[in-house]
Formats: sequence, C-alpha cells, structure tokens
Amino acid sequence: MKLSVTVKPNAKEEKVILNDDGNFVVSVKAPSREGKANARLPKVLAAHFGVASSTIRIVSGASSRKKIVEVG
Repeated sequence: MKLSVTVKPNAKEEKVILNDDGNFVVSVKAPSREGKANARLPKVLAAHFGVASSTIRIVSGASSRKKIVEVG
C-alpha cells in the first residue's frame, strides 16, 4: 500500500495524523539534517500501523517534506 506522507521534523512529540484528504502528517522528533528524520519516519509509521519497520520504505521524496511511502 502506498501512502502520501508529509513529514514534520523537530516535533515535540511523535504522532501520525490522517487528514480529511487521505494524506498522512507524521511528526518526528529527529531533525531534518543528515537524513535523521527519514531514518525515524519508518519507525514511527511502523508503530502506528503495527508492522515491522523493515516493511516500510520511502519510494520518493527523500529530500522533501512530502513523500510517498510504501507499507508492506
């Protein structure tokens, strides 16, 4: 399943929110520098969906806040 995700780095708490338009907003505590937010994103999504973080990968948008993520 592919998801449209907007990442918010440097958040106070990590959370996943589903917008009315079907896109997800994922807040991560990690900064956007050196790919730290991208490394944290699969772990936050895995906890939300109840799957292993190794089953989640960023398909496109690695250098952008808007990403396409594949789960499963």
